[in-house]
Amino acid sequence: MGIVNVTPDSFSDGGQFLDPARAVFQSLQLVADGADLLDIGGESTRPGATPVSADEEIRRVVPVIAEVARRTPVPVSIDTTKADVARRALDAGAAIVNDISGLRFDPEMAPVCAAAQAGVVCMHMQGTPQTMQDDPRYADVVGEISDFLAQRLAALAERGVERERVVLDPGIGFGKTPAHNLAILEQISRFRALGRPILIGHSRKRFLSKIVGRKLDEVSAATIGVAVASALNGADLLRVHDVRATRDALTACWTVLGRPLPASATAVPEAPSAPSP
Repeated sequence: MGIVNVTPDSFSDGGQFLDPARAVFQSLQLVADGADLLDIGGESTRPGATPVSADEEIRRVVPVIAEVARRTPVPVSIDTTKADVARRALDAGAAIVNDISGLRFDPEMAPVCAAAQAGVVCMHMQGTPQTMQDDPRYADVVGEISDFLAQRLAALAERGVERERVVLDPGIGFGKTPAHNLAILEQISRFRALGRPILIGHSRKRFLSKIVGRKLDEVSAATIGVAVASALNGADLLRVHDVRATRDALTACWTVLGRPLPASATAVPEAPSAPSP
């Protein structure tokens, strides 16, 4: 899953793709690099981020999603917690809603997803983006997140979002310490026991600095290392900024291990033309 943040303030690439033409170009480049899905968002969810209105999110993402959906068959995910944004994005061509709140913040989100028969990424987060890193605590981080995700699966099914449409995300970095993140990554198999695909979104996050002892802008290699380890531990989807490097690392690893490669690793589309200045 390739990440495109149409925001001025995301922690890693804020401001790089706020211009719609650049966001579309980046999306198509990620597809050329081997992305199986695209995740497009218009509101930063970094720790302490300032919320934006639904109207502003819609203004940022809907033109990008409409153009990307027109130009590539790769499914597009809208990264939002707001039902109005999700509805407009789905109408514009998105097929998936990626909600960091686990579809809890907006009571209309589940009905919107159910009505559109959209795919859903249901994530765990302790607190909100404004409070999640204040002092996250768990008695059993993996057990508590597993229980939460199981409860959300049941609650969503009651509201018309079938289990078969849901991917689960334990929420790396969302209300977790570095130790919590490592425990989650070590025990991905426990989440897989819930019977749904597991997404890991670790790309360029701060805990990687703790692992390798480098600055946050120097963790690209650490991101790839954790991606490979997560895949080996059972992750089904990896949400990353650097699609090409991650896919190359996975392809090399899978080749050495004698595993069959994903289909998209053997058929990479042509890169897009750069947008006009």
